[in-house]
Amino acid sequence: MLLLRCQLEQSTQEVPCTLWAVMGKLQSKLKYSTYKYSRPDGIREERIQTKAFQDYSPAHVDPVSVVAALNSDICVSGGKDKTVVAYNWKTGSVVKRLKGHEREITKIACIPKSSQFFSASRDRTVMMWDLHGSLQPMQQLSGHAMVVTGLAVSPDSSQLCTGSRDNTLLLWDVETGQCVERASVSRNLVTHLCWVPREPYILQASEDKTIRLWDSRGLQVAHMFPTKQHIQTHCEVSVDGHKCISCSNGFEGEGCEATLWDLRQTRNRICEYKGHFQTVASCVFLPTSLALIPVIATSAHDSKVKIWNQNTGACLFTLSLDGSGPLTSLAVGDNTSLLCASFHRGVHLLRVDPSQGLELREVATF
Repeated sequence: MLLLRCQLEQSTQEVPCTLWAVMGKLQSKLKYSTYKYSRPDGIREERIQTKAFQDYSPAHVDPVSVVAALNSDICVSGGKDKTVVAYNWKTGSVVKRLKGHEREITKIACIPKSSQFFSASRDRTVMMWDLHGSLQPMQQLSGHAMVVTGLAVSPDSSQLCTGSRDNTLLLWDVETGQCVERASVSRNLVTHLCWVPREPYILQASEDKTIRLWDSRGLQVAHMFPTKQHIQTHCEVSVDGHKCISCSNGFEGEGCEATLWDLRQTRNRICEYKGHFQTVASCVFLPTSLALIPVIATSAHDSKVKIWNQNTGACLFTLSLDGSGPLTSLAVGDNTSLLCASFHRGVHLLRVDPSQGLELREVATF
């Protein structure tokens, strides 16, 4: 036995260093996942599938807090490693790695049809970057007293709204980098911001369990939706600007839901989506080209991504990203792709297959 052990140790030492270098590059792996499928008729099925996916070198060395799509090829992500990474998810390569923040990246907002984007951080600053520019930020915006937790770019790209745990919203002129409006509401700890398409309104989620609609003309509260039972963690507006969704924190199935609201006339709650067992961190409207019915997607701390029938609240598909830990952010990549940030396995590239009943598959991680 002693002789055998010595031979094994000797053979291990003779492995070339190049082998270890290859192991950090692109690998093809088999992913074993259990898919829970809830049909509109209430029948729940279990699907166990084996799928090959691409495992690229990680873009981040620590948990990823946020991911956003800059265009149909490039996404931008940030996390606890204080780094902003622009990544081509179709080629599996880092386009740019940007460092400037002193603490964790909390939010990213992209300027539509542009190579420019903003990043917010726990260091209380917001930075503006250009994918085709230098490694230094174009602007640094400072005005909040606590961590910046909300970013929203106006439809015409001329203004940026930022929100913070200091209960304050700031409105910035993108061209000059000057703060032009400031508003503060007691106990309004901002969790997320998004701008309503083609409108001067900003939607905001808060830890005080409310969703507010702000008028950017003077930065005044235009409407408050009925208070929910749990902290609202995220909000999103549909492309047509008619509806919005928000999601909440929770534990063991209590809370852990998404809510659809009407932005046009009554602004009442339309539908709720219940099925996650831990905090729902992100929610998005999926492209209308995916299905004959409108659908939305949610990601949660229970490591699951769900696709829902927007009208009925039925869960159409559940993908469990085992080993990923809490899922922190969800973004639409293109007509059939979703990008999902996680604590333990970086960013996941997911593909929706309309021909298979909106089946959701993991195709890559980076």
